[in-house]
Amino acid sequence: MPIPEDVTGEEIDKDVRQELQSLPKTLAEDVARNLVMVARLIDEDAEQAYGYSRVALRLASRVAAVREAAGFAAYATQRYSEALAEFRAARRMTGGVELWPVMADCERGMGRPERALAMAGEAEVQRLDKAGQVEMRLVAAGARRDMGQLDAAIVTLQSPELASNALQPWTARLRYAYADALLAADREPEAREWFAKAVEADKDGSTDASDRLAELDGVEFVDALVDDTDTDTGAAAEEAGAAKDAEAGGETGEARPGDSATPESGGESSARESSARGESDVHVEDDGDEA
Repeated sequence: MPIPEDVTGEEIDKDVRQELQSLPKTLAEDVARNLVMVARLIDEDAEQAYGYSRVALRLASRVAAVREAAGFAAYATQRYSEALAEFRAARRMTGGVELWPVMADCERGMGRPERALAMAGEAEVQRLDKAGQVEMRLVAAGARRDMGQLDAAIVTLQSPELASNALQPWTARLRYAYADALLAADREPEAREWFAKAVEADKDGSTDASDRLAELDGVEFVDALVDDTDTDTGAAAEEAGAAKDAEAGGETGEARPGDSATPESGGESSARESSARGESDVHVEDDGDEA
C-alpha cells in the first residue's frame, strides 16, 4: 500500500521504536511507516488503517506493538474475533494487562457478554490503572445491557469516579454511558441531568452528548442556509396556489377546507442509539480460544 513520502517512521512512539530495534534497519523503517499510517487513519478511515496494519503484521508478526496495532485496526472495523486473537498474542509477548478491557469488549462484539462479565471479575482488573478500571466498568455495564439487565448496568456505572466533580479523560464517556442507561430505563429526568453533566466534561466532543441533550429538550436543528433558487420557487408556487384559490372561491371570499389550518409545531427528533462500543452486524465464528 502506498505511503506518503513525508511519513518517515520517526513519528511513532519512542517505546514502539525501541521494540522495532530488534529488526534489521530497513525492515524496521518499513514497519514503522506502516504503523504511522495505522495511527493516522484509524479514526477517519478504519478500513485503510486495517490494510496498513496487515502489511506491518506480515513484516513483523513477532513484535508486540505490531500485534497490538493490528488488534486495534481489526477492532475498529468490527473484526472482533481477529482483534481478540491479536490482543491475546500481544499480551502473551508483554505479560501486561492494559489490553484486558478491550479484550473483554471483543467478547461483547462476538455476542458473548457473559464472558466479558467474567473477565470483569478476574484478578487482572486489579492490576489495571485507574483509566483501565473505568474502561472495564464501562465494558461490564455494556455487557449487562447486552443481557437485558438495565438496572444492573446502572448500578455497575455508579462509582466514585462517576460521582467525582474532577474532570478526567474518562469523565465524559462515563457520564454519557450512565445517562444513556438511565434513558433506556425510562428515567428521562435523570438522564437529562447526566447528559448535561457529560456535555460539561466533553471538551473535545468525544461523545454526542450535546445532541442527545437537545433531543431530550425537543430542539430541532434547521439548516439556516437555504438555497435562494429553492426559496424563489417555493414563493412562486405559493403565489400561484393563492391565485387559483381566489379564482375558485369567487368574490364571496369563502374559505375552502384547509385554508386556515395552522401549522403544527415540530415534535422532538428521534433519539439516536449510542453506546461506548457500538454494535456490530458482522457475524464471526468463535475460534474456541480462551482469554
